[in-house]
Amino acid sequence: MKIAVNTRFLLRKRLGSTGNFTHEILRRLTVRYPEHAFLFFFDRAYEQQYIYAANVTPVVVSPAVRHPVLLFWWYQVSLPRALKEWQPDVFLSFDGLVPLAVAVPGVTIMPDIFSNETNYLSRKYYQHYRPQSARAAAKIIAVSVSARQNLIKQCHLVHLVPEKIVVVPPAAGEEFSPINFEKQVTVRGKYTQGEAYFLGVGLRKGSQELVNLFGAFDKFKLKTGSEVKLLIVGRQTWLTGFTSKAYKKMQFKANVIFTGLVENAARAGLYGAAVATVYLPAAREFGLPVLEAQRCGCPVIAACTGAMPEVAGVMPVDPVAEKEITQALIDVYHELAVRARLVQEGLGNANRFSWEGSSEKIMRALEEVIQNKVTSGALL
Repeated sequence: MKIAVNTRFLLRKRLGSTGNFTHEILRRLTVRYPEHAFLFFFDRAYEQQYIYAANVTPVVVSPAVRHPVLLFWWYQVSLPRALKEWQPDVFLSFDGLVPLAVAVPGVTIMPDIFSNETNYLSRKYYQHYRPQSARAAAKIIAVSVSARQNLIKQCHLVHLVPEKIVVVPPAAGEEFSPINFEKQVTVRGKYTQGEAYFLGVGLRKGSQELVNLFGAFDKFKLKTGSEVKLLIVGRQTWLTGFTSKAYKKMQFKANVIFTGLVENAARAGLYGAAVATVYLPAAREFGLPVLEAQRCGCPVIAACTGAMPEVAGVMPVDPVAEKEITQALIDVYHELAVRARLVQEGLGNANRFSWEGSSEKIMRALEEVIQNKVTSGALL
């Protein structure tokens, strides 16, 4: 079997959630299935570390995508040409898109049919091409039961067959594990001058959840008088518009620290040394940072919306209720029994998910698509 893959998200030090999913799945599939040939379609010069095995052939397909117009050209002009030249049996993509009007069947991981991208042009592009990709794809992969249900609700809007949507959840990698006390002290010394901290993750640029967390943290500080800090994984430049105003109004903004972008190895240390991880996105399809924190033995406070009800072992909160978030911060900070319970339940929950299991599910989906193609061809 010859499998073509969109690997343009494999960017060193800039993987992001889509790139990380791509990396974890492909490094397992290529090694586990040496009998299959993999064509990795990059949009720029690639890093050798992402050529995981001898059965991988890297192909650079121009142009490098840095703008929605270039994304259109890459997907609808350059990529179809490459597929025609290399003649794969199936195409796998991780960004909710497939090239249109090509003979090669496509499988794509799709978070949502109707994109909520913050950039105007990107949003317009995805809102136009994701519904078409959903119809064109032979299989759609949702990352949670909740995401699948949301996609099914949208099926009638784009004439999509629900049966072709399968669930393949992500997992936390092996690098996420508990750290000893000495390493915890080192991490706190590096980021918070030795003080304890809550870790805010999964927070999007210009998002309401940032405002809610700022307000809840201020109230926590007022009620407890503690020296605890709030460490945000992300850049302070994410503060724009109303989020910037909310930050400037904070009484304890001096206790809020932004880490910048952090790679997996460093993020594991941040989880391991935190009092608790706070994950508040209200509409995310799957909370991978929750599993990462749980594997590191860190208690988790998480929004009770989206896919979070599928993830056990967290303290659920209404992501728009500041008082509720504040009380959760207080409970986790003061109550040792609460922290111990969340740690134990979290470790058990994280073990239910594995990249090995997820990669196998994707391979089964690819094989089914190819088998259906062969069967359909035999009937013609």
